[in-house]
Amino acid sequence: MLSAIIIEDMPDALQLLQASLKKNHADIEVVATAQSVVEAAKILRKTEPDILFLDIMLVDGTGFDVLEIFPNLKSKIIFVTASDEYAIRAFKFAAIDYVLKPYSDEDLSLAISRAKQQIKPTEERLTILKNTITAPESQPDKISLHTLDKIIIVSLVDIIRCESDSNNTIFYINNDKKIFVTKTLKYFSDMLSGYQFLRVHQSHLVNINYISAFIKTDGGYLMLKNKQSVPVSVRKKSEVIEMLDRMHR
Repeated sequence: MLSAIIIEDMPDALQLLQASLKKNHADIEVVATAQSVVEAAKILRKTEPDILFLDIMLVDGTGFDVLEIFPNLKSKIIFVTASDEYAIRAFKFAAIDYVLKPYSDEDLSLAISRAKQQIKPTEERLTILKNTITAPESQPDKISLHTLDKIIIVSLVDIIRCESDSNNTIFYINNDKKIFVTKTLKYFSDMLSGYQFLRVHQSHLVNINYISAFIKTDGGYLMLKNKQSVPVSVRKKSEVIEMLDRMHR
């Protein structure tokens, strides 16, 4: 049996999760629940569970406060959040798994399966998550990228462009480095929209701060400051020209 503690301040969500675990995950026993940071601290001082279901927003603080009180916690953590676009974007920036409320049986099973094999997120990734989720109006300055064998943290200002490679994405970084990431370009285009990145082509996402010129010949393409060129699709031309005009006003 695996022991679990649920930290969740919404009674309905707490009951739903307990019922789902009891029905579909007989190998997990809920040994305690808490609705606040203070309650959670009292429980975790006595018991360290195999799995900790940790809600992000609590009545007296956040799930991050719990982790700061117990920096050496060895429990597998399943982060829980409401269906909030800022929260979801934050988890994607930090490359940390999460499960959405209200839970579906399938999503919960996937989260538990991932948690059983999970390596604890680094402090830097947790910081990215915390900063992005607690200040949604601020632009994140770093992103965590999942490669085939590790997670690499990169500053957004160092990303020159991203290029689609089938269902994967190649990141071109400012030090002539390439990072091959196992997510689609659309995934990153959606995540980075509004953060100085522009989708100029079906296969290309560009950091606008690295654009040096728009060349109108040969169908239209961008010259970047690192001397690389990137094609611009016909339907994106007017948007690119308008954006460059705004930058040079």
